[in-house]
Amino acid sequence: MLKLILSGLALGVGLAMDASAVSMANGLNDNKMRLKKIFLIAGMFGLFQGLMPLLGYILGHTLYEALDFIEKYHIIPIIALVILFIIGSHMIVEGINEMIERKKGEDSVSNPTSLTLKLLIIQAIATSIDALSVGIVISDYSVANAIVTSIIIALVTFMICIPSVYIGKRVGLKLGPYAQILGGSILVIIGFIIFFTGIF
Repeated sequence: MLKLILSGLALGVGLAMDASAVSMANGLNDNKMRLKKIFLIAGMFGLFQGLMPLLGYILGHTLYEALDFIEKYHIIPIIALVILFIIGSHMIVEGINEMIERKKGEDSVSNPTSLTLKLLIIQAIATSIDALSVGIVISDYSVANAIVTSIIIALVTFMICIPSVYIGKRVGLKLGPYAQILGGSILVIIGFIIFFTGIF
């Protein structure tokens, strides 16, 4: 049991890094974010980070050919790159527009890209989709052990994402209009990291 918990913690920390970086970007984008939304962000990332290994586990046992196709043609990293690139680019453009308005001397109030539930779910999918492959790693687990591992991964991600948002908020307060550009850049960079680590 101890070995199962330790392996789950290790997987959780490794898988949570992308979600942590995106959580920080969300904090950068909205330095006035309320506690309820912070917990929603962490909870959503934790939920999907826990669900993806289970989905991979099921695919590994029932639809092996489909999972093999996904792995072979690098579908997962391509999807993650496209989603994060689109979201990040939008944030960068919004940040640049705000900077231009401020330089023109217009009385501009910071209006960060609104993090809707739909956008948050898309982020959560993009950062957790690579966890599908973990289903292969745990394919020899019993169903109970696979569920326990997924729960541990979800909890670890949740715990890591909460301080990540706070760090983003603190930095965002100091950076002002540059925060949104930095947040968008982080999303784009994470997309490319997922892409290149998935391809090579």
